[in-house]
Amino acid sequence: MPEGLVQIGEVAERIGLSLRTIRHYEEVGLVVPARTQGGFRLYNEENVQRLALIKRMKPLGFTLEEMRDLLEITDRLTRGDEDPGLLVRLHLFERAVAERADRLREQLAMAREFAEQLRRQRMNAPSAR
Repeated sequence: MPEGLVQIGEVAERIGLSLRTIRHYEEVGLVVPARTQGGFRLYNEENVQRLALIKRMKPLGFTLEEMRDLLEITDRLTRGDEDPGLLVRLHLFERAVAERADRLREQLAMAREFAEQLRRQRMNAPSAR
């Protein structure tokens, strides 16, 4: 295997995505691994980092199109593109992440309150005494 390239199983293990999910992200064009003559997928570190970024976006509810947009922004910035519009778009993603994270924190707080309410109800039930 060429230096610095890993197969899909190692990628899946490293970043905690299923093989099926990684293949899906390839099918929709979010990551493009190299291929051996035998058709095996080979991922470089850039591919692995792209998949890690996608994994972070998924629980926040970003669509595939939004993921594609952010990947395009980060790719262009990495290549040295100095288009000021890229930084504006990146800032919009930053704000969206912060807002979605706030919503998740609120949902988590409500879930914890609910779990506590159920625990108290169970403890105060006649059969628990």
